Amino acid sequence: MVADGLRVLFCGINPGLMSAATGQHFARPGNRFWPVLHLSGFTPRLLKPAEQHELPSYGLGITNVVARATARADELAAEEYVEGGRLLTEKVTRWRPKWLAVVGVTAYRAAFDDRAARVGPQERTIGDTRVWVLPNPSGLNAHWTKATMAEEFARLREAAEA
Repeated sequence: MVADGLRVLFCGINPGLMSAATGQHFARPGNRFWPVLHLSGFTPRLLKPAEQHELPSYGLGITNVVARATARADELAAEEYVEGGRLLTEKVTRWRPKWLAVVGVTAYRAAFDDRAARVGPQERTIGDTRVWVLPNPSGLNAHWTKATMAEEFARLREAAEA
């Protein structure tokens, strides 16, 4: 779900087993990505994972740091993150989105060797593409509620619209 010149390219960690089985990003029912995307104002209605093909019409795209599916992201090796960061950099250089939004601070830190990264806008750019780290919407991430995640996603939306 990538196209040239998107406002925001969202980047998940890697496909979960349900996403791999369906070919749909953030497909697990407990994942909060799609509700938070809507609550933050990126989409005018709540999209289902099966409607991910509509994202480019909103100037949005979606990809992953690592292509290999796992039940949990902690099953990924450090080398997979590093290689994923390299491939993601190539993808961003090719497609030139205004913003790259990595969904998961731990994945961002591992993929880009930035141990000090926090949720929010980053100093790093990839060409002209700015980088924002968002909280992981997995149901396993209890530190963030739908409401607090939607606030952070909305901050990115406002920056992307500026």
